[in-house]
Amino acid sequence: MFDTLSDRLEGVFKRLKGQGRITERNIEEALREVRLALLEADVNIRVVRDFIDHVKQKALGQEVLRSLSPEQHLIKFVAAELCEVMGGSAREIDLKVKPPVKIMLVGLQGSGKTTSLAKLARFLKAGRKRHPLLVSTDVRRPAAMEQLRILGAQIGVPVAESRETEDPVEIVSRALMRADVGGHDALLIDTAGRLQIDDDLMEELSRLKTAATPHHTILVADAMTGQDAVNVAQGFHDRLKLSGLILTKLDSDARGGAALSVRAITGAPILFAGMGEKLDAFEVFHPDRLASRILGMGDMLSLIEKAQQNFDQSKAKELERKLKKNEFTLEDFADQLKTIRRMGSIGDLIGMIPGLKKLAGQADSAEAKREIGRVQAIIDSMTKQERRNHLILNGRRRARIATGSGTSVQDVNRFIKQFEQTRKMMKKITRMGPGSASMMRGLKLGS
Repeated sequence: MFDTLSDRLEGVFKRLKGQGRITERNIEEALREVRLALLEADVNIRVVRDFIDHVKQKALGQEVLRSLSPEQHLIKFVAAELCEVMGGSAREIDLKVKPPVKIMLVGLQGSGKTTSLAKLARFLKAGRKRHPLLVSTDVRRPAAMEQLRILGAQIGVPVAESRETEDPVEIVSRALMRADVGGHDALLIDTAGRLQIDDDLMEELSRLKTAATPHHTILVADAMTGQDAVNVAQGFHDRLKLSGLILTKLDSDARGGAALSVRAITGAPILFAGMGEKLDAFEVFHPDRLASRILGMGDMLSLIEKAQQNFDQSKAKELERKLKKNEFTLEDFADQLKTIRRMGSIGDLIGMIPGLKKLAGQADSAEAKREIGRVQAIIDSMTKQERRNHLILNGRRRARIATGSGTSVQDVNRFIKQFEQTRKMMKKITRMGPGSASMMRGLKLGS
């Protein structure tokens, strides 16, 4: 995520690191490089100009702490400004209204509206204990209504009836009645899109907004389109007065122009980020955490939250007990591997750990994925008894496992050796005392 921008900024700070002390000249030279980095990241030129002006005023206008080196001094203010330009702090979607809270998603065709609607519904159901109802008013795209019905079934959320021959206003009016009668405290409305903004689209959406009176009108925009996303956001905001945005494909965006520009240009906050194709790849947008990741400082809070969503507390305690008693088995190892894979891209997870951003790309390399696949195949080829007690793995058993997993006996031997080393290391960690045990519980890494 934002790798191009991160690499450019890292280069700027590295060059500044060679300077012995902070001067107006070296700060201004560094800021020229920061400006170019932001422009190359497709950040709006007005946003870039204001960004550089604000950082320069702060960097040169405050007394320099003796404990800070030149690059630390500049990083401090660049981080603060990155956070500020993206909105300052996370914005919770306001649900404190008389139910059902009505949320209408708008956007261009292909931006990911329908999938984002399902992701938002899943988020409200699982994270906010809501009982949403979905409805599609997209009578122009033949597959839109069927797509929403399929997605609704996958997340266990009902979808109101709609037909392509109906008027969108009639559809949403009937959905409102169903929400009231059915006790649904949230109604999520999918709308039609176009390949570009036009008067017909805006007229239809304006008419629908008048009829539905949504509490939130949220734009879904493709982050990878950069400045185009910003222009689209401005166009929708001028006509519909957006209350927020969802940026899709943020995990694949190497530049960051949309995320760093859209809030400053429209004034509408980024509420959520789509982080992949899966329906659980949907997060509250945290400007401070993203600023930290852009600057290579990691994002431990998001990592812990991901772990918490994928762990079972009772199993985590049992795992800790096993580690202390050196009873950690290959079966436990396989469970942990599955948990980590449920949490998403291993590269993304490593990128959240401070100082390990450079390793993130290697973690998702083809070779790394092949190695994980080999390990999984080796464990899957074992009997339950072998997974629970690897000490019984004699030469004959190892040959059978190699054949069953499509690997070599050497691969199996190497993995067993690595597993034994891991067991020893984990046992040492748990013996370090209550601090290490509480750290493990805090991270809540379990299956």
